[in-house]
Amino acid sequence: MRPVNFRHIALAGATAALIAAAGFAQAQPKHGIAMYGDPELPPDFAHLPYANPDAPTGGRIVTGETGGFDSLNPHIAKGSVPWQLRFLAYESLMGRSYDEPFSLYGLLAESVEVGPDRRWAEFTLREEARFSDGSPVTVEDVMWSYETLGTEGHPRYHGLWNQIETMEQTGPRKIRFTFGENDRELALLVGMRPILKKAQWEGKDFTRSGLDNIPISSAPYVIEDFEPGRFVSLKRDPDYWGQDLPFRRGTNVIDEIRMEFYGDGSVAFEAFKAGEVTTNREFNGGKWDTQYDFPAIDRGDVIKSVIPHQRPSGITGFVMNTRRDIFQDWRVRDALIHAFNFEYINETLTGGEQPRITSYFSNSVLAMQDGPAEGLVREYLEPFEDELLPGALEGYQLPQADGSARNRKNIARAMDLFEQAGWTVQDGVMKNAQGQPFTFEILLSQGSTEEQSMIDLYTQALERLGISPTVTVVDSAQYKDRTNDYDFDMTYYRVGVSLSPGNEQRLYWGSDGIEAPGTKNWMGMNSPAAEAMIDRLVNSDSREEFLASVRALDRVLTTGRYVIPIYQFNISRIAHVKELKYPEHIPMYGDWIGWQPDVWWYEEE
Repeated sequence: MRPVNFRHIALAGATAALIAAAGFAQAQPKHGIAMYGDPELPPDFAHLPYANPDAPTGGRIVTGETGGFDSLNPHIAKGSVPWQLRFLAYESLMGRSYDEPFSLYGLLAESVEVGPDRRWAEFTLREEARFSDGSPVTVEDVMWSYETLGTEGHPRYHGLWNQIETMEQTGPRKIRFTFGENDRELALLVGMRPILKKAQWEGKDFTRSGLDNIPISSAPYVIEDFEPGRFVSLKRDPDYWGQDLPFRRGTNVIDEIRMEFYGDGSVAFEAFKAGEVTTNREFNGGKWDTQYDFPAIDRGDVIKSVIPHQRPSGITGFVMNTRRDIFQDWRVRDALIHAFNFEYINETLTGGEQPRITSYFSNSVLAMQDGPAEGLVREYLEPFEDELLPGALEGYQLPQADGSARNRKNIARAMDLFEQAGWTVQDGVMKNAQGQPFTFEILLSQGSTEEQSMIDLYTQALERLGISPTVTVVDSAQYKDRTNDYDFDMTYYRVGVSLSPGNEQRLYWGSDGIEAPGTKNWMGMNSPAAEAMIDRLVNSDSREEFLASVRALDRVLTTGRYVIPIYQFNISRIAHVKELKYPEHIPMYGDWIGWQPDVWWYEEE
């Protein structure tokens, strides 16, 4: 048995009595919690507004995935795992409503209580909560899960654990978390960690990846079968403990969710056309318009659905690793952004159908505004004026090309920026004053056909600057290991953000990620301004302050010129067999319907 960390774990009894004596018992248990104000749904809500309570059970959904997998544990940094397992195969104390910016409702926990200043949150487990083997979900399981994930799990879990001052059992089914600082989001974050079965891991190394320990969880789906690198089959648990909960009514009704793995996206698409895959999410607008004309669509057996959403764009593109000397000068990064001929690449690959990402929070009210920073945004940024890069206070826009292949204006600007940074073309090769060539590696994952097509066009443009990068394609396991360790110069990068950004922003952009492996700070940024804006947004007292802090953060990130942005996905294009249905009501996070089958159902006409 692993040793217990008593700094974070205390037992019930005297502690509970002290808490009551201190007057904390005045809080009332509630069915849900929101970041600001109260959650929209009342205590007696019948079902989530975007779920169909009359959806029939049965059928199957088959997705086509690229690459492979060598692990079934999505909670550690090691190994390549089917990404869906993290969301489909585990449950947390509370569940999120995707029709609200940030509201949670009781799932494994029947209620939540918080202190007046949210310095603590207490959850009461449902008596009926069970793991898939029939054993009850206990406070001991919860406490073990939080400590294990916080100390041995993926780095995304460490930040919250480090902000938990104490974790204590306060009743037979009660657990209380007390936080070390005022941060109203912590009470929500602590309700969203996956709960694992402690007994399953007795005597085993939690940090070791592999396929020999199929998860035992409380979720509606269990892993029934798999073949390494080829498929994973999840079956709906007919004895799932929570099937009558209002939060679950009309969700998770498909009998089988199967993930088939293929070598690359083109092979997966052919499998979809052949009927081996039953749903396909298309990211290329041009392909959507021109290549979805196969017989199954003509017969009406496959339907093309477009689902809108209100989620920010996040950042998608090619990230430059500033841990590498050649990318530390912002003018070099700016030059490489100018050399990327987005308009021509977009027209070539998508027919010009995809709008470009213009900032990390574009496509939303959180995005930085055009022109100079004003009001609270300027007030928040001005103390860091000496650190900020050009455009943060004055206003910034990505370079635009005329759509031609040569991109003359931007190539000329790139040449100027390189020269300012000490690089010039000598005998046809970009070199510094010591005669060293400017060269770098672009790392890509096997099966990323569209990204490889972009890079092919990009490297042709770079040759005009005397730059010949090396393009390396590795399998998904190697790619995961190398990106976890930041062992790359440039690579494809995607970080999704929400309408309620909070503490996770530290994991994305915080300076701890410069050395700590497994964060999303792939660019290696070290920005006191960014960290100050994150502190402001998680401690905002009003919606106005929150908006200003996020918009200020967006300016710091975007003008940092760390990523060459490509196009955003402001709609979800999903082709699927006609038997697969989704609700008429589209939630605020409509793209979630495109990613997850929770509220889909299978119904033959």
